[in-house]
Amino acid sequence: MHSSFMPPRQVKIGDAAAFAGTTPRAIRHYHEIGLLPEPERGGDDRRRYGYEDMIRLLWIRRMADAGIALDDIRDAFTTSTDSGDGVAGILERLEEALSEQEAELRRQRTALQRMRAEGSRMGLLSDFVTARLKSLPEGSLRQADLDSLLVTEWILGPLGAAVQATRFIVLATHPALREESDRIDAAEEALDDSVAVDDPRVAQVAAERHAFESALNAVIEESGLDEDDDALFDAWDRLTADDEEVRTMSAVEAISKMPYDFSPARLRCAELVLELSAT
Repeated sequence: MHSSFMPPRQVKIGDAAAFAGTTPRAIRHYHEIGLLPEPERGGDDRRRYGYEDMIRLLWIRRMADAGIALDDIRDAFTTSTDSGDGVAGILERLEEALSEQEAELRRQRTALQRMRAEGSRMGLLSDFVTARLKSLPEGSLRQADLDSLLVTEWILGPLGAAVQATRFIVLATHPALREESDRIDAAEEALDDSVAVDDPRVAQVAAERHAFESALNAVIEESGLDEDDDALFDAWDRLTADDEEVRTMSAVEAISKMPYDFSPARLRCAELVLELSAT
């Protein structure tokens, strides 16, 4: 063989990087983290890479391209260089991770499709909640209604929001009740920081709120929606029989972290409504 065709016994870092399709900087990083052993150095104190170095570099490149983290590649080589058991274990864990990612992508795609199909904020609620609202005419729910359901579902879960949806079903189908609800909401909002907690208006609004809630509950009972609520609990039990819901915090903790801009007078009004309900 002509000498010009003789392959080199060792190459410099630039040639090694070019051959493996990487960069000298990446190779130096492999050395720093112990992924690639330091090679011999020539008389110019520069690294020289031989056949075994290039083989390992190619394996590193292939495994990195497959999505394996550099630390895992290093552990794989450390565990078993000859038998390949370390690499096999890493590949098995990578496959499991990819399966989980695929499942998460499917979940995200399903959620996105629901949002597009339901439209606006309705699509942000779970199927369990939106199923409760399917019978309502389009546009009969207000944005504030959906916002309230979103907060309730986040704090109490889908069952709590589905039960709360009963309230908005009645308001959406009974204009007189909706009008009265708007009036009392406005009266409560007027109890701002300029109103003292012992102002007579506080007790008056509390009495009006109590009367309204009693009227609302009466309509719910007359329409049979309270029986639907009972069915919701049964449906939820069946739905979650084999599925434990994982919550990052309790409902009490969540409520304590949700800001509400209520004045002392308005808070006192809410307390009076509870007292009236108790009696």
